[in-house]
Amino acid sequence: MPGLYFEEFTVGQMFDHPIRRTITETDNVLLTTMTHNPSALHLDAEYMKGTPFGKPIINSCLTLSFMVGISVGDTTHLTAVANLGWDEVRFPKPLFCGDTIRVETEVLELRDSKSRPDNGIVVFAHRAFNQHDELVGECKRTALMLRQPK
Repeated sequence: MPGLYFEEFTVGQMFDHPIRRTITETDNVLLTTMTHNPSALHLDAEYMKGTPFGKPIINSCLTLSFMVGISVGDTTHLTAVANLGWDEVRFPKPLFCGDTIRVETEVLELRDSKSRPDNGIVVFAHRAFNQHDELVGECKRTALMLRQPK
């Protein structure tokens, strides 16, 4: 099912996305190495034993990708023109291999596009939680959206 057109969003609208995802070591290693990130934080279990976390933490770029990706089916699938940016990206708690995330989205703002009259701009707040309902990620995302066909 496609996402929503610009006119179908309302400020304050909430989405509790049904997709849940357990993050695996493979997910973390693939994203980290694919992006040429050599950080021991994500790849070196022995090194991480000597840190306050005690084990590798999930790459925050992966957390951000899941946080936004999980939201797409309910919000912007086939109705987004472009992702215009992310703001206020935060990771208040780490994720670890084996943690399961869930995501909720809130519509913060709606405005007309000044340069593209067939589109509107939606600002979303995405929030990711682990299996203990602890906030592990949040961001604002601005998307250029299709208007309903005439």
